[in-house]
Amino acid sequence: MPRTDNDTWNLATSVGATATMVAAARAIATKADNPVIEDPFAEPLVRAVGVEFFTRWADGDIDAADVDYHESSWKLGHMPDAMAARTRFFDGFFRDATQAGIRQAVILASGLDARAYRLAWPDDMTVFEIDQPEVIEFKTTTLAGLGAAPKADLRTVAIDLRNDWPTALLDAGLDKSRPTAWIAEGLFGYLPPAAQDALLDNITALSAKGSRLACEATPDRPQIDKERARELLRKASAKWREHGLDLDFTDLGFEGERSDVASHLENLGWRSVGTPMRQLLADNGLGAIPQTDDSVSVADTVYYSSVLAN
Repeated sequence: MPRTDNDTWNLATSVGATATMVAAARAIATKADNPVIEDPFAEPLVRAVGVEFFTRWADGDIDAADVDYHESSWKLGHMPDAMAARTRFFDGFFRDATQAGIRQAVILASGLDARAYRLAWPDDMTVFEIDQPEVIEFKTTTLAGLGAAPKADLRTVAIDLRNDWPTALLDAGLDKSRPTAWIAEGLFGYLPPAAQDALLDNITALSAKGSRLACEATPDRPQIDKERARELLRKASAKWREHGLDLDFTDLGFEGERSDVASHLENLGWRSVGTPMRQLLADNGLGAIPQTDDSVSVADTVYYSSVLAN
């Protein structure tokens, strides 16, 4: 079912299921022969969600080569390496931010992100997680049941990003007079274009000089045949459905012309450096992901690290 402005989901349905898929990819990456990340919470969280397809994939019972549509540029087979490189990027961002003296972090649409539990945070660090109430409750309860404890002062903010999350974040204790490290991981494509701009505007309004932001965005490629790209994604979704994943990825995002993330941030006073996924893969010794001329590949995604200069 296509997204609407007031739709709801959990970690097994709609856009929420993508968080579980990403966690399954992190679980697979963690078990690689020479892993570049270590996320011990990914696999048990995926099991707890209970989507059989993702559990079997994380366990190695599903071979991505058997379920991927060969012509699609979006393949499950690419995801473990891609999510390993992405995770390493955002982990490194927080490491660098804390080494620079930042002591409050915000994880937007945190999903099954377990960084508050697995990263080596400074003793005086506060981490805020924002996501829908059901998602926050599920992850908090599941991790507590595993005997896991946050390694920072974790403050959960149970609110939909379509609501007044800035007020909720301030009520939870964010000090906007101090620099903050923000991450928006795997988020922009699931927001309407105007909501993407509003999110960046709100982040800026809550940020003191010296704040940092890490995010990702897919560059505009006007030469792409968008209907051809949608058709390939529909065929890929149909192939996954044959194997038990009842999720149509053509319904999860919002179309429309988007602002260029780096330009929008520059206009707000941020200085950004972008690194494409293909470079992150190479830097981590991971295999290249093919790029095509008829659709946007995960390899096209650009990862930005920004600092608020004003």
